[in-house]
Amino acid sequence: MFIDQIELHCKGGDGGNGCLSFRREAHVPRGGPDGGDGAYGGNVIVQAVKDLTNLAHLLGHKHWNAERGNHGQGQLRTGKRGKDSIIQVPVGTLIYDGKRGNLLRDLDRDGESVTVAKGGHGGRGNKHFATSVNRAPREFEKGQPGEQRSIRLDLKLIADVGLVGKPNAGKSTLLSRMTRATPEIANYPFTTKYPNLGMVRVGYGQQFVMADIPGLIEGAHDGVGLGHEFLRHVERTRVFVHLIEPTPMDGSNPIENYRNIREELRLYDASLLNRPEIPVVTKCELPDADSIVEQLSQELGRPVMRISAVTGKGLPELTRELLKLVDPQDAEEDDWQPPPKREYV
Repeated sequence: MFIDQIELHCKGGDGGNGCLSFRREAHVPRGGPDGGDGAYGGNVIVQAVKDLTNLAHLLGHKHWNAERGNHGQGQLRTGKRGKDSIIQVPVGTLIYDGKRGNLLRDLDRDGESVTVAKGGHGGRGNKHFATSVNRAPREFEKGQPGEQRSIRLDLKLIADVGLVGKPNAGKSTLLSRMTRATPEIANYPFTTKYPNLGMVRVGYGQQFVMADIPGLIEGAHDGVGLGHEFLRHVERTRVFVHLIEPTPMDGSNPIENYRNIREELRLYDASLLNRPEIPVVTKCELPDADSIVEQLSQELGRPVMRISAVTGKGLPELTRELLKLVDPQDAEEDDWQPPPKREYV
C-alpha cells in the first residue's frame, strides 16, 4: 500500500507539578522549604528518514502523545523530563497545520526534523516562593499542559530522475532493469498505481535515485485518470526521461502521445517544461521503432535515444547521459552494465 497523504493528531507531554515539601532532618528544627521543580513534558517531533518511501506505516497510529514530565520531589529533586515522541517520515514530506493549513516545514533532507507539539513547562516547587517574610511557603506551581496540534503530512517524492510516459510505455520494466526495485509489471494499462523508487548505482562511488511514476493520460492536470496522484510527484524531479512506445496498444500516434504529455505537464506547472528531458523510444526491437525515432528527432531538432529494457540495448548509453545531467562528472564507458535479463510472466 502506498500512502502519500495522512492527518495526525499530536499532543506534547504535560509538565510535571512542583513539589510542596519541607526539610525534615534531625537537629535541623527549621529546615525550610525543599520542594523540587516538575520536569518538562516531551515534544512530538517529525523527522525525515531516507529509508522510508511512503506514509503507510502511520495508518494505524494517528494519535501521537509524548510522555509527561515527572513531578518534583522533596530534597530539591527535579522530576525526570518526559520522552519525546518521534514520527519518522520519508524525505520530501511537507508538514501542514491541520487547522490553518499553513506550511510548517518541508523536510527535504535526511535527518531533518521539526517539533510540531511542544511539551508543557514544569511547575516550580515551594522553594522558589520563600521570602524574608514567608519562610514556610505552601505555594507551588502545577505543570502546564502540552501543546496540541493536528497536522497533515503530504509526501512529494524527491528523485534525481523521473520516468514519464503513457501507460504501458515500459517505465516499470526499465526501472526493474536499472535498479533492484521490483514494481508490478503486466501487459495492460495502469499497472503502476503508485510511484516506485530505485537506486541506480554506477561504479563504486556514483549513484542516483530513479522514480517510476504512474502513467499520464489526457486531462491529467484536471485529475483525470491518476491525475494529480502522478503530477504531484514530478515537482521535485530533477531530470525527466520521457518514454515513447513505438506501437501503442490503443493504436494512438506515438508522436501525438509525446505532445499530449508535454502539454499536461505545462498545464499543471509551466516550469516543468524547463527541466532537462531525455526523449527515449522504448521497445526498440519492434519494427516501427526506427521510424518513430527519426520522426521525433526531426520534430525536436535533437537526438532521440532508443532502448530495449528487455534485451538491455541502449541502457548503458542512457545511464551515461543521465549521469552527465545528475552528476557533473561523466560516466566511464564500462562503469555500468544492465543486470541479467529477467523473465516476466
